Amino acid sequence: MVLALDTHYRNEKAKTICIEFNDWLDEIPMKIFCEELDVEAEYQPGAFYKRELPCIISILQKTDLEKTEAIIIDGYVILDDAGKPGLGGHLYEFLKRKIPVIGVAKTNFANNTLHKREVYRGESVRPLYVTTQGMDLDVACGYIKNMHGGFRIPTLLKKLDTLTKE
Repeated sequence: MVLALDTHYRNEKAKTICIEFNDWLDEIPMKIFCEELDVEAEYQPGAFYKRELPCIISILQKTDLEKTEAIIIDGYVILDDAGKPGLGGHLYEFLKRKIPVIGVAKTNFANNTLHKREVYRGESVRPLYVTTQGMDLDVACGYIKNMHGGFRIPTLLKKLDTLTKE
């Protein structure tokens, strides 16, 4: 089983969605978890994880982590060539390095050339930027590249993004 997570902020609330699916090729999620929490921390440049990690940890309590093969987050696992952890890196450490975390970002961090790959899907000329911990980067890129859907954003990740903003 794979989990994909995203959080969207509106006013003083954070809405987190977790989509659970069985196979990397799935078009439809098995389960969808939703949670809305009060925002506990203000956005701090370079410390985004302080704001979003509590939301992710909270919603993961609704899932069966024992059966989880990997977790996908909207963002970066590793931020730079020195290995500075992003949101996904902090999540990976919180999970005691037991579950691989894959970050899928839509925007590039130029100072990260060693720990990220560009993934082109469908006919898109704009890549997704993939980072990971706990899994070989090329393997993670293959999973994201082959997820269902013919567009830049895989079907399930697009659904996740839509659900967070509803």
